[in-house]
Amino acid sequence: MSQQHSPSGSSLTEAAVATVAAPPRDWWRDAVIYQVYPRSFADSNGDGMGDLEGVRSRLPYLRDLGVDAVWLSPFYASPQADAGYDVADYRAVDPMFGNLLDADALIRDAHELGLRIIVDLVPNHSSDQHEWFRRAVAEGPGSPLRDRYHFRPGKGRNGELPPNDWESIFGGPAWTRVTEPDGTPGEWYLHLFAPEQPDFNWEHPAVGDEFRSILRFWLDMGVDGFRIDVAHGLVKADGLPDLGTHDQLKLLGNDVMPFFDQDGVHEVYRQWRLILDEYSGERIFVAEAWTPTVERTALYVRPDELHQAFNFQYLGTDWDAKELRAVIDRTLEAMRPVGAPATWVLSNHDVTRHATRFANPPGLGTQIRTAGDRALGLRRARAATLLMLALPGSAYVYQGEELGLPDVVDLPDEVRQDPAYFRGEGQDGFRDGCRVPIPWTRAGSSYGFGSGGSWLPQPAGWGELSVEAQTGVPGSTLELYREALAARRSRPDLGAGEAVEWLRAPEGVLAFRRGEFVCVANTGGEAVTTPAYGRLLLASGEITEADGEAKVPADTTVWWTTG
Repeated sequence: MSQQHSPSGSSLTEAAVATVAAPPRDWWRDAVIYQVYPRSFADSNGDGMGDLEGVRSRLPYLRDLGVDAVWLSPFYASPQADAGYDVADYRAVDPMFGNLLDADALIRDAHELGLRIIVDLVPNHSSDQHEWFRRAVAEGPGSPLRDRYHFRPGKGRNGELPPNDWESIFGGPAWTRVTEPDGTPGEWYLHLFAPEQPDFNWEHPAVGDEFRSILRFWLDMGVDGFRIDVAHGLVKADGLPDLGTHDQLKLLGNDVMPFFDQDGVHEVYRQWRLILDEYSGERIFVAEAWTPTVERTALYVRPDELHQAFNFQYLGTDWDAKELRAVIDRTLEAMRPVGAPATWVLSNHDVTRHATRFANPPGLGTQIRTAGDRALGLRRARAATLLMLALPGSAYVYQGEELGLPDVVDLPDEVRQDPAYFRGEGQDGFRDGCRVPIPWTRAGSSYGFGSGGSWLPQPAGWGELSVEAQTGVPGSTLELYREALAARRSRPDLGAGEAVEWLRAPEGVLAFRRGEFVCVANTGGEAVTTPAYGRLLLASGEITEADGEAKVPADTTVWWTTG
């Protein structure tokens, strides 16, 4: 006798409503953390830009989704040259997002709902409108404030050449020359990103003192942790040596660079950890650390440093069983000696959404300009999510992925705002596609995002992917996420851990056991037959079971329990 199972879409289990319970000790070891990009999440005042009050109004949705914590991308006072990652004042909220009272209310409401709040911290660079930098330029050569950044005389007869050959991540040289107060061309300053983002000099004690004070300011406000932007930056090699090569972006992620992943960063984080541990409530640090290997990443999460680090090696892995198993094994092996949890992530605000990446041929990287096969991409994205949520450790969800949103790849050039797009070289500059405001309703102004349109145009058909359109619909991507997160919360075999037991599986298939839980992910292009390992918990696609076996379609992940 055979039985056919569709993707689960039934009402939420008791585990789904248990999200307000007090988190266990070491909550971060298996936490599911939801990234909110504030300008694109919810707009409370109809100005087309998301804000903190909008986020606050949608916190019950995130509680019901089943996540443990919310990570907010920057909302600090900023000229917005790089969507808030150019901070002018680290202790103020930018008026476009609200004010400090709004931040306080958001934190308090989140805690009442059983959610934790993690805020972005940007310590590698400030805005060129930061008080320190403005005064450094205005005071001219010899200003002590210039020592808090990397100001250097240029090379060449008249100082007309940059101090070294470093290139900006956003393209072009990593140096910009200032005009001195007397109107003459003067010194150069270092900016690994946009010219509006001058790099701090972390060798200067005032920089460390300032950021330790900033940490305390937000910890006193009640935040539960910090995501550290460009955590691999901060410290530069002594003397700022030339790299001696062009196309330096091609080297990123393959080798330790003189401006990234220097060993000196670890002393900074050891000092920060001492501050964090003074506070109750298990506050955490999360590193955005692009490193050549997962072993280098593990150095950031030693017991006296940070708690988690993003697993970019996993994010960049194609939908291929052999490649996925290799990065899973390597990640778990690297984290085990330092006692840190592995983290797993598929999308964020800097890369093409995985529903679009997986819609395209493999090997194209994490920034893709073509829509690809949308149905294929969604099928693989759903399967990849169930695989990710079955792995030991903590998982990250980027806003809108629970709706199966694709990247918007056809934005008109005139509406783009990614600063990398306007540079001649460097990143492709197509990050706007994953930042389009998410849809909440089938119709209405900006599909429920707000009452006054949206800062980036939303595509036609966005409403059919909305929260309203998918809520309560069996088999919808939103309901798949809700049920997966409820199951993960209710089952002791899921979440925290440091190993999986691999099971024999056909080519193109991953199968592993964790206690009484079994996950099977078919990454191949054809259906496969596997054992039916027990009672079916959840599947990303339709499967058929008969006589102790299961037919698992292509690009489908299945969860079973043997208990």
